[in-house]
Amino acid sequence: MEFETMAGLKRTHMCGQLTAANQGETVTLTGWVARNRKLGGVNFVTLRDRTGIIQLAFNDQSDKKVFEKSEQLKSEYVIAAVGTVLLRTPENINPDMKTGEIEVFVSELRILNGAETPPFYIEENIDTNDALRLKYRYLDLRRPDMQRNMILRHKVAKLARDYFDEHGFLELETPMLTKSTPEGARDYLVPSRVHPGSFYALPQSPQLYKQLLMLAGYDRYFQIARCFRDEDLRADRQPEFTQLDMELSFTDIDTIIEINEGFLKKLFHDVLNLDIQTPFQRLPYAEAMERYGSDKPDTRFEMEFVNISDAVKNCGFKVFTQAIEQGGSVRCIVAKNLGDKMTRKTLDQLAEYVKTYRAKGMAWIVVEKDNLRSQITKFLSETEIQDILDATGAQPGDAILIIADKNNIVYDALGNLRLEVARRFDLIDKTKFNFLWVTDFPLLEFDEEENRYVAKHHPFTHPVDEDIPKLKTTPGEVRAKAYDIILNGTEIGGGSLRIFHTDLQEQMFEALGFSKEEAWERFGFLMEAFKYGTPPHGGLAYGLDRLVMLLAGCDSIRDVIPFPKVQTAAELMNGSPSPVDQKQLDELGIAVTVKPEKENEQK
Repeated sequence: MEFETMAGLKRTHMCGQLTAANQGETVTLTGWVARNRKLGGVNFVTLRDRTGIIQLAFNDQSDKKVFEKSEQLKSEYVIAAVGTVLLRTPENINPDMKTGEIEVFVSELRILNGAETPPFYIEENIDTNDALRLKYRYLDLRRPDMQRNMILRHKVAKLARDYFDEHGFLELETPMLTKSTPEGARDYLVPSRVHPGSFYALPQSPQLYKQLLMLAGYDRYFQIARCFRDEDLRADRQPEFTQLDMELSFTDIDTIIEINEGFLKKLFHDVLNLDIQTPFQRLPYAEAMERYGSDKPDTRFEMEFVNISDAVKNCGFKVFTQAIEQGGSVRCIVAKNLGDKMTRKTLDQLAEYVKTYRAKGMAWIVVEKDNLRSQITKFLSETEIQDILDATGAQPGDAILIIADKNNIVYDALGNLRLEVARRFDLIDKTKFNFLWVTDFPLLEFDEEENRYVAKHHPFTHPVDEDIPKLKTTPGEVRAKAYDIILNGTEIGGGSLRIFHTDLQEQMFEALGFSKEEAWERFGFLMEAFKYGTPPHGGLAYGLDRLVMLLAGCDSIRDVIPFPKVQTAAELMNGSPSPVDQKQLDELGIAVTVKPEKENEQK
């Protein structure tokens, strides 16, 4: 088949833009063939572009050549069509199509390109292997639901630019090739040809540059920034991702929160036509852990933690008493009205589930009308049982699920158990958008593997003023001027006020175990800059991919990124990462040593 060109034609409309108001107009459309229905002397072709679909009509009584050409059309052929917009008869109106009241009767048809049969259907919500979708991502991106996601991403970015411009922010770009300052995730390194043996790093965030922009006097900065982290992937992680990044001078936490609540309110109104209520709830980190066992709690359902340590500290159940004696606790959640559904099989499954989070097991009490069903009540006195029921408020029909261990394990295991029960028994109202700020984070947390303190957020976060003396004595007790914005149990952004004095920054690095020489070697350019009149400043960054994922109602950020990587950080479509020519390696002065497979697996 010989294919034609668009010579002499100019598209007049997109497919989804036509309405009954265009009746009688001559239009030129382009796009992909979604379907070709042949009904005797009439053909109906569904044409698709990114705005939607429209029905094209062909009649062998009108123009035999055009009709015969239409019979050649197959799925995903690329065509241009000239025709007249006609109203459909009432019985032929398709209420499920945006353009279902009309069709275009074609007088000229050009086949611009053919197409092989796609490896999967180009339609919404296909049940197809993810690997196949990603291998043929350019076809996957043609599907209407994927195109809506990408258009939504564009709208979010445009709205952000407009909003922050209106609030006095300047959009400034920071470098993609920067200095490696490994503290947190691994850097992606880029070898320098002109400086043999030296490397750039791709930025994990624009953090240091945006702080330097505040020092330079730009007052309010904003950027849609590409960031790179060489870390293990999850559903909401990618090796390269996008941040909505901002920084403000002469500011405080309330100002940053107020500006960002305004942004989210406008975003949800303009994109989803939802009016979200502001101000959002603020929850200190310690309270979030006590109530939900998480610094990103999902508040769309109840089941808050109950600490029953006092009720069982002298009981005959060693699992409880030993946990308390070793400085831990015994805490539980109450699954309201789920007692009947808590079969022994279900309870055993939940007990196995919490072991994933290092808990040794799960105790339980199911409150029935006339008795208790439990594997532990034989170890408890009547008074202890009644104290548990009083503390939890459990009523007949409820189930009490209990974890005893070190506090960090209890928080992690019980917090995830809370989420699992909610998912399993459909307790989550998916129409809700619950926002909250988690504040007053610990500045540092102890890393047992490295045997030192590491930054909870990053090493440039300002401590709470009255806690600064504790940096030298009890660093684990120091609170940070940090805040995360949480939506439905997902952290969509985080920020802090920053250190802006050289001596305090040096104290911070000392608390992290850096010698003064190491700190100045890695971050000397920043501390040197602080000597030249640095204003108080702070900021916040959103994960754009996560934010769009939640707006789109998707489960993975891969569905809102045009060309994502898979779990192994590989791109299935083009086969990257891949070996390079020896000539390129020689120019860079690089020798490659490939580790044995077994060693790679162990890593």
